[in-house]
Amino acid sequence: MSAPPTTRGEPITDRRQLVAYLESGCKPASAWRIGTEHEKFAYRVADHRPLPYDGPDGIRELLTRLTRFGWTPVEEKGNIIALVDGMANITLEPGGQVELSGAPLETLHETHAELSQHLAQVGAVGAELGIAMMGLGFQPKWTRDDIPWMPKGRYVIMRNYMPKVGSLGLDMMTRTCTVQVNLDFASEADMVKKFRVSLALQPIATALFANSPFTEGKPNGFQSFRSHIWTDTDPDRTGDIPFVFEDGFGFERYVDYLLKTPMYFVYRDGAYIDASGQSFVDFLNGTLPALPGETPLLTDWADHTTTAFPEVRLKKYLEMRGADAGSLPNLCALSALWVGLLYDDAALDAAWDLVKGWTTAERASLRAEVPRHGLRTPFRDRTVRDVALETLAIARSGLTRRARLNGAGQDESRYLDTLDAILRDNRSPADELLARFNGAWAGSVDPVFTEFAY
Repeated sequence: MSAPPTTRGEPITDRRQLVAYLESGCKPASAWRIGTEHEKFAYRVADHRPLPYDGPDGIRELLTRLTRFGWTPVEEKGNIIALVDGMANITLEPGGQVELSGAPLETLHETHAELSQHLAQVGAVGAELGIAMMGLGFQPKWTRDDIPWMPKGRYVIMRNYMPKVGSLGLDMMTRTCTVQVNLDFASEADMVKKFRVSLALQPIATALFANSPFTEGKPNGFQSFRSHIWTDTDPDRTGDIPFVFEDGFGFERYVDYLLKTPMYFVYRDGAYIDASGQSFVDFLNGTLPALPGETPLLTDWADHTTTAFPEVRLKKYLEMRGADAGSLPNLCALSALWVGLLYDDAALDAAWDLVKGWTTAERASLRAEVPRHGLRTPFRDRTVRDVALETLAIARSGLTRRARLNGAGQDESRYLDTLDAILRDNRSPADELLARFNGAWAGSVDPVFTEFAY
């Protein structure tokens, strides 16, 4: 999740500023970039236990040692809670998950290099501290009570609020890891088309990258338990937001959605003020109970946009949020899939032709069923695997036409190869884990901490 804002921003005096904030993300195709974010579980090699914040092998020490690679620490009340290097940052999720929010990059080759460098850096520090990391969608062994909370003010507020609106919000905060890609749009019309395509196809990505079949050491009956968790986290701010497919959808309609989304907090003078459940409309009117008489700044609106959690999120770019974390090849493949679909006009048209006839009920059914059944989920007269094969072919053609070559003359479509293997064998990452659990691992999840460490 985001680090605290570093500037206060201009006062908001007109609702139009809220729309303009989102509109300001529009940029020509020549300026489109790729931003990849991924989370991972950090743990002690010796006993596979989660890391505390403090201590000789804790999160604070990990972040402190990473500064030797050029990262600048960001503190909150004397605690390092993030690192910054240019437009990239490393942040902490509530349960100590370590997240890289990558810089906006031009090609997937640069994405691969950035992710590889980051994993090498945390690997080097981890080797010194006896720490390892792995990417799965849901923590396969630890209970909620096993996991220390990180000292970030916004998490205290969210931790208190989550149980009021859903039963799995605390699990989302402490026991899940995702990978997402952030992509640009040229105009409002381009944003709308990309939003609709990516929202419809998000369950397909969930199935392809499903990687969370265990809970507390046992199979949980899901391909992506992480994805299922979002269905009982907070109905006011999650889901597949069907209004995106309604006539007239655009920046203003998304602003309306955000204004109806309850607040979590307001950040002032280095501290988070609890505004959970309160209304941003009241904030605009100067009647917010948490800050009576005050009206918001643009940074408050920027913060508020980060507290809605639909399957695709609009900020100044679009965030694809449907995938479980996984191996390095899968991290790159997630970005490759969406770049191939959304950054080539012919591919975007083909993807829209694929999904435009799907009904609201069909999209909702995919969202509900894919977390449990993955690629085997029935859809119309076929399965999600069949839809995924068509989707992947469209993405590959888009990347081939982009023709962004690396030093060896290879285009970006090479990063989809790992998905080809998944679809060829009809075997998701979750299936691979379950096969090992029921075979060589003899009913134990412990080997995942060594065999699937980065």
